[in-house]
Amino acid sequence: MKQMLILMIFPFSLLSGCAKEEIQPVMPEEMPGDFDFKLQFGVAKRNGMDTYQDLATKDLIADGIASLELSLSAEEMAIIYGKMKEINIVEPKDLIPPTNCTQKPYSEDEWEITLNGETFHLLISEQFCETTEDAKDLIELRNYVFSFVKSKEEYQNLPDANGYYE
Repeated sequence: MKQMLILMIFPFSLLSGCAKEEIQPVMPEEMPGDFDFKLQFGVAKRNGMDTYQDLATKDLIADGIASLELSLSAEEMAIIYGKMKEINIVEPKDLIPPTNCTQKPYSEDEWEITLNGETFHLLISEQFCETTEDAKDLIELRNYVFSFVKSKEEYQNLPDANGYYE
């Protein structure tokens, strides 16, 4: 009887010891028709690009913010999608470094990305003295995305920022 009980328990213990492998989300090869994103960054996240509403925002620091209607072309969106795909922006990221060192003022990046009916959110804080590799990739992506915005004549016509953050 004891042998029978051990034989019955043994297979279940093997099954319970097998951890399920977590499936990481993968971006589709082709850019989905519903692909859009909202990026806010800087001190108090006062700079941004919102492709849902075709809106760009610039932090003027002491003079507030300036916003304008601004669209990215289909080609620009496809290029940005390709960059996001390179770093698989939808998979979980390590964004908090193992440090107690912080700094002020600090910039933050907040992403909202929609594709294939799903919306993904990411928050990167530069309050830490160190930055993870995933955070560096996202900051590089932010700079790349915003280079398209800064190249637009309408954005270049916005007033210069006045002042600085302490």
